[in-house]
Amino acid sequence: MSKIRVLPDHLANQIAAGEVVERPASVAKELVENAIDAGATSITLDVESGGRRLLKVSDNGGGMVRDDAVLAFERHATSKISKSEDLAAIATLGFRGEALASIASVARVELTTKTEEGTAATRVVIEGGKMRDVKDAAHPRGTTIAVRDLFFNVPARRKFLRSEATESFHLTNLVTHYALAHPEIALTLVNNGREVLRAAPANDLRERAYQIFGAEFLDNLLEVNGGNPQVARVVGFVSAPRDRRTSRDAQYLFVNGRFVRDRLIGRALSEGYRAVLPHGVYPAALLFIEIPLEEVDVNVHPAKTEVRFRRSAAVADAVREAVRSALASAGFVRAEPLQQEPPAFSQIDSDRDVNSMSAAASQTSVNPAAINPAQSGGRTGFADTRATAPASQPRIDFVDSSFQDEDLVSDQVNEVAQSKPDTVRDLDAIMRAELATQTVTPDAPIAIVDDGDNSLDWGGLPPLAQATPATSQRAPSAMPPLNSADKFAREVSVEFLSTNIRPLGQLDESFIIATDDEGLLLIDQHVAHERILFDKYRALESARTPESQQLLIPETFDLTPAQAAVFDTVAAELESYGFELMRLSGRTVAIKAAPADLPAGEARNMLAEILDTVDAEKKGSARETLRDDIAASLACHAAIKVNTPLTPEKMRWLIDRLLKTSSPTTCPHGRPVILRLATRDILKGFHRI
Repeated sequence: MSKIRVLPDHLANQIAAGEVVERPASVAKELVENAIDAGATSITLDVESGGRRLLKVSDNGGGMVRDDAVLAFERHATSKISKSEDLAAIATLGFRGEALASIASVARVELTTKTEEGTAATRVVIEGGKMRDVKDAAHPRGTTIAVRDLFFNVPARRKFLRSEATESFHLTNLVTHYALAHPEIALTLVNNGREVLRAAPANDLRERAYQIFGAEFLDNLLEVNGGNPQVARVVGFVSAPRDRRTSRDAQYLFVNGRFVRDRLIGRALSEGYRAVLPHGVYPAALLFIEIPLEEVDVNVHPAKTEVRFRRSAAVADAVREAVRSALASAGFVRAEPLQQEPPAFSQIDSDRDVNSMSAAASQTSVNPAAINPAQSGGRTGFADTRATAPASQPRIDFVDSSFQDEDLVSDQVNEVAQSKPDTVRDLDAIMRAELATQTVTPDAPIAIVDDGDNSLDWGGLPPLAQATPATSQRAPSAMPPLNSADKFAREVSVEFLSTNIRPLGQLDESFIIATDDEGLLLIDQHVAHERILFDKYRALESARTPESQQLLIPETFDLTPAQAAVFDTVAAELESYGFELMRLSGRTVAIKAAPADLPAGEARNMLAEILDTVDAEKKGSARETLRDDIAASLACHAAIKVNTPLTPEKMRWLIDRLLKTSSPTTCPHGRPVILRLATRDILKGFHRI
């Protein structure tokens, strides 16, 4: 008996619907794309109950005649392609011919359409894939498709739909994407009778962005215009580094006008901000990548949100360089140097911060007392490393790195020359004596040149190894590179964390250098304070005693459509942490008070970030999860930042408070707080064991 059978059409359509129709937003995507392909200049979406009860899309496009309206619901029926060669250069948003058939198989669908030349419109009614009625109707030119009771005949699929708030969020996000992709089209979204978004036809992307996001969003945008037309042309806008997000939700990426979710482009965008934004922070972006049609394959996923590039590395390079160029034009990074002349640093690693390159190449003035021991108050040779160290090297500020020895100042040069360097005291005297023989003009700049071999030219002062003919036989270029200790540094687990931690100083005014009984510790001051504040906010939540600061002048800003869709869901939780918010007309919100620990200037940014980054799938989940997300975001904004100098007392306080938290070794976002370089590993690195 034969085991293989051909599936009936209605079952095949339901299987296809599982790939094409994930949620109401998937239906809206297919219908909006069809409207755009039909040449519509005005599109309206009307939804009820997050699209489950009703999702209606109306357009003023070309419309269809009766025969086409009936045929459109057949599987693989399309007007976009006719031969296999067309797949190599797809210029339309839709082309598979599966969308209408799949949607009609799992919903009650009514299509009404009319062409310019038609005397009457055609209405087609289908339920669960079965055609119920075809008749004439009244309708202006264009098409209206009403999808009701999505998944009414597939209960297993219907129960996987999320809450109405979540589905509404996805619908709003989808309409926002296509409003940005096509500024020339008027787009309107109505949810449960309330107008959520109305975008009139705009002249360009900037005007459309103003319609959707408001003037403040535009103030933080930098124009991108770069790439190579033969590979990828990149245009649009990216945010200035001061406008930062903790997720990629504010990144709108398009390839040939098609909204896509592409990791390659996302990584290239982040790489453009290398050394500008810290890890875990993302820019906002409206990027349009135009690629020759034959260079991109859009036929890799039924939902058509994924693409494949023939030359992916070249596309990534084009995006990264275009973004980098936009940042350079605005002065946030140094422009790439021309290659006619070798740069001051000839052996620069490609991953080094461009800003550090600029600072290191500049001349640095130092106090002569840092070089002349007679004026240094008895300090050892290089008394002030901050004044003389290259700007591109890590800066280390020690709590107490000097020691006084008045006897060293009275040492005579001739006595030093006759002595043997058997002690640290004698070696220090020799170093000072050699430096004292050099002629240094007060306030003269010290030129620092890095020739890639770890040797430095201190403004005409030779290295100590070259001070006398007897010690100058070896050229500076023979210096070997230093060994890295990165393989020995490890994250610290709670059970191996000592309470006897002693701060020594700071590295780059960002990391606390400390010791404990096991060895050397590096503590990230920002995430350490983040953990302290997170525990504090969660304790306040349980005590229901938020600490607030009233703003002298309430701060107002406009929500994006997606933010407005979730504002009511999170507003009550935000107020439990000290915010006082007021919803004004339309999408405008006023902040009347903010948490006491939060700098007033950060209140607006934090509120926008929470509305953007609280995961869409969690908006209808347990309140506990939402509270954790809000507390983590609030702690991140209120915590001390990198590049902040700390006194020994502040470092001590930070460490003591960190040790009392619920998880002193990880921040609320899961990043490590402390790294350890154990004494045993240090001995191993120096080949002592």
